Amino acid sequence: MTQRTFSLITAVLFFLIALLHAVRLLRGWQVTIEGAVVPIWISWIGLAIAAYLAYQGFLLSKTPTK
Repeated sequence: MTQRTFSLITAVLFFLIALLHAVRLLRGWQVTIEGAVVPIWISWIGLAIAAYLAYQGFLLSKTPTK
């Protein structure tokens, strides 16, 4: 697997994670872990981080290799 392929696959995965966080924010889905409800503001942080990592992955996958 080349670095370009790895970057593209990773970018797509982070994009999907960001998309799920965005859907949770829009739909108001509740997440419960071991009986504790995860606050909705956590998804804002998750969305920002996942979107940034997806963006960087897409940039790396478009970088020409030697």
